[in-house]
Formats: sequence, C-alpha cells, structure tokens
Amino acid sequence: MKRLVLIDGHALLHRAYHAFPLTLTTRKGELVNAVYGFTRILLSVLVDLKPHFLAVAMDLPKPTFRHQEYVGYQAQRPKMDEELSGQIKRVWEILDALNIPLFTKEGYEADDVIGTLAKKIAKKKAIEVIIVTGDKDIMQLIEEKIKVYVPKKGFADPEIFDQKKVKEFLGIKPSQIVDYKALIGDSSDNYPGVPGIGPKTAVELLEKYGSFQKIYQNLRQIKPILAEKLKTGRESGLLSQKLATIIINVSLKFSLEKCLLHDYDHQKAVKLFEELEFKSLIYKLPGMEEKPKEKKDKEEKKQMSFL
Repeated sequence: MKRLVLIDGHALLHRAYHAFPLTLTTRKGELVNAVYGFTRILLSVLVDLKPHFLAVAMDLPKPTFRHQEYVGYQAQRPKMDEELSGQIKRVWEILDALNIPLFTKEGYEADDVIGTLAKKIAKKKAIEVIIVTGDKDIMQLIEEKIKVYVPKKGFADPEIFDQKKVKEFLGIKPSQIVDYKALIGDSSDNYPGVPGIGPKTAVELLEKYGSFQKIYQNLRQIKPILAEKLKTGRESGLLSQKLATIIINVSLKFSLEKCLLHDYDHQKAVKLFEELEFKSLIYKLPGMEEKPKEKKDKEEKKQMSFL
C-alpha cells in the first residue's frame, strides 16, 4: 500500500514558532526559528513515514466561512505576530525548492483542505493517508485508512493516532469528536458548546446514546437538571457542531500525480538552506545522507531523487 502524507503547515509553523527561541536568527539578523522548526519536522517526516506522495495545506489570512457564520469565532485570538507572519514566505520557498505542492482555499481552513484530500484519496484501494499536525481536532477524520501523526512538545517522539488510540485518548470514537465538541465547546476557537456540559459528562452521554442527535432524542431518559441544560443550550450546541465539523467537499484543483515525490533541484535547495544557515539540516535532505565517497561519485548529477 502506498502512502500519502498531508501536512498541516500552519499548525506546525505555529508550534515551531513557540518551540524555538526568537534568538534563532541568521548572521544578517533574519528570524528563522519557525522556518527551522517546520523544515526539521518536514525532513523527519520523509524519513519516518517514507511517503510516496506528499502535500502541504496552509491557512490564508482572509476570514473563513466560520467567521461569517459566528462573529465570535476565534475572536479571542491575538493577531499573528509579525515575527511569525514574516517567515511564511520562507516556508513557501522551502516547499518550492523541494518540489512539494502547497494547497490553500479562500474561505476555508487548512483542516478543510486536508479533510477533503484525505477522504478523497482514502477511497482508493491501494493508498493510505497520514496527516501530520499539532492540532488534535483533526482526529475526527481518522478512519481505517486515515491516521494522524502528532509531534510532541519539542518535536520529539511523535505519536500516530488510529481509531483505537483515539478511543484510549479521548474515551470516544473519531466519528464522535464533532459531537463531543458540540457539547463542550472549544476555548481555543471560541465557540460555546452547551453551557454547563463538561468533558466527563459529554463522554458519558456519547457512550450511552452515541451521537448529539440521539442525546436530544432521549432527553426524557436523562436526569432533569442535565436535561434542562441540554434543552437550554441546544441551539448553541448545534452552532458549535457546525463550526467544529471539518469540511470534506471543498472544491480543489488536485492531482495525486503532482504530489508524487520526485526529483528536486539539489543545488537550489542547498543554496536556500545555506542562505537560511540551516547547515545542520543540509545533510538531512533526501539523497544527502550518503557517505562522502558516494556523494563524490554523484557530483555531476544536478538533481537528487526522493525515491
């Protein structure tokens, strides 16, 4: 079975920005901490997951349909630091140098782009999908042929979540995550859920009734105090359910063949890494792990292959 790896570029870039110090600059004073962290995990993914196909999705700066749906969506989040936004262009340059396609869609988040691609490709018999992200909300996409690879703090010891591991981690199935969020809300994205319903109660309700809809179909069986909270917060819960749901039918121009890992311009990549002063990462580039003699024998080749 071949493997498509989808990277949530925005989630990893944010994690890298906060994981590496702001003192990580080039001799010219260019801040590169987020770019360095992103590139390090990207190269680790190539080694650890050995994908046949690879693509990156990123958010765009414009509002999404969720912001239009709910004015409070992510309202508490501060504006992206200029120190971080100034590094995004460099990430695009890294991807371009390595011939890795980047996907975005105006009005949608990277999660929606990834969800659309993952569900579409997972239908193919001979391909599995692994999503690389630091955002656990994307676990709602997990199914038999879709897994999620989550780097831990400091980008060390990543975990791969499948259906079984999600159940162990959250106490619910991946298919119940949206309903779980509908009940408890999300302080990070600033949507309310059902007021008065916490994680423990939400898990208990979903374990017993299976879904948000069936919980409301069985209100008469639920203790009066809890049932009243559910009645009062129903509309808030429905809104939260909509906001939490990753869209899987975004209109995208996508070709799996374009995601095939293929030859990249070795000299272009090395030049960029030298400019960014990523000397420790140069020999982690695909094809650069060879011994000195092996490299000397191939000096005349201008391009190296991923495969």
